[in-house]
Amino acid sequence: MIGDPFLNYFALGLLLFVVVVLFYGIIAIHDIPHIIAKGRYHPHEDAIYAAGWVSLFTLHVLWPFLWIWAMAYRPERGWGFSDKIQKTEASHAAAILDLEKRIAALESKDRNGGA
Repeated sequence: MIGDPFLNYFALGLLLFVVVVLFYGIIAIHDIPHIIAKGRYHPHEDAIYAAGWVSLFTLHVLWPFLWIWAMAYRPERGWGFSDKIQKTEASHAAAILDLEKRIAALESKDRNGGA
């Protein structure tokens, strides 16, 4: 019993399609931590990218840890889950102006004999 040749080729084509989609899907999933790190300007972006490829070859054992590592950093607050926001540029500028005033006062005090 030979069967319908069209169905045999259709099944083969469907099987190849599923294998290709799964292959590219796994590669796309492994890159998610790198995309997150890139979007957050993570200081270890390259390490996360390399570890993602290592995770691909270890059946994604490391992937959850890479995702946590990528999510733990934000440029505006740094590491962790603190609600503290780092100083803004305006507060940095105010601090610089204050320091410049203090330096000018110390220099004028030094010119006047240190008294």
